[in-house]
Amino acid sequence: MTSAAISARRWLDQGSTLTVLGVASAMLLLAALQLAPSTIEAVSGAARSTGPLTLALFATLATAAATGFGGLPVLFLQDISQRNQDTLLGFGAGVMLAASCFSLILPALESGATIYGEGVTAGLVVGTALALGAAALLAADRWLPHEHFIKGREGGGARHTSRIWLFVLAITLHNVPEGLAVGVAIGGEGAASALPLAVGIGLQNIPEGLVVALALVTAGLTPARAALVALGSGLVEPLGGLFGAGVVALAQPLLPWGLAFSAGAMLFVVSHEIIPESHRKGHETFASAGLVLGFITMMMFDTMLG
Repeated sequence: MTSAAISARRWLDQGSTLTVLGVASAMLLLAALQLAPSTIEAVSGAARSTGPLTLALFATLATAAATGFGGLPVLFLQDISQRNQDTLLGFGAGVMLAASCFSLILPALESGATIYGEGVTAGLVVGTALALGAAALLAADRWLPHEHFIKGREGGGARHTSRIWLFVLAITLHNVPEGLAVGVAIGGEGAASALPLAVGIGLQNIPEGLVVALALVTAGLTPARAALVALGSGLVEPLGGLFGAGVVALAQPLLPWGLAFSAGAMLFVVSHEIIPESHRKGHETFASAGLVLGFITMMMFDTMLG
């Protein structure tokens, strides 16, 4: 390892993650503020000449690539402290929470009111779809063998499955609802309206990709293979994106159901997977600070780009 890499690793391990996340978030928000009008105009122009399936494919390929981008530092930083990893996980959880609220649940309520009328019906539809999304991820969590970063092995047949593949299956559980959410938003609301959600999911995928790659190195993979698997794990998102965009584009009344279902799945992942993982090593204060910063960052993206 080069002296520059050693210095960078020590700097990260001295608790600078929150500072780095704060500065990076501020720079991203300033860039979004400057580019928001032209970006939205460009996306709207592309949307008019491109079908929802194609847009969903490109958007989710971009969010998947963010996972691979996040895993690249493992090539030269193979030992980031557990506290910093928990902070990064908390940041990702905050982004997902804000995306669920502002980019999925609120539009689901609005479209539900338009389709089903004002009042209790729209709320019942969204609430039911939220529960169904959470239940679907709970079923997958129970039936599919996978391994948590700290909690260990879960699911049917986990004891008879390679530890590395258990990590890959766990990553897949995280990424499916993200791709589904982007696809549903594009198919129902259009590319411009779905832009904040796609940006937020991509932003969340970067720290997740780093943590996943580090876990894979710990499980026995070489850094290069770990980075490749982190990239490959994100490729499940386009499958969810294409499915969500296709279903909603064909049946517009399903839009509030699809948005809320995706939100329920993401909320389950945050509550059942990410937050417990980030709190198990005694770094809940850093993880919570990262969560708040991630929530604010995604909220500002949604405000500026929405």
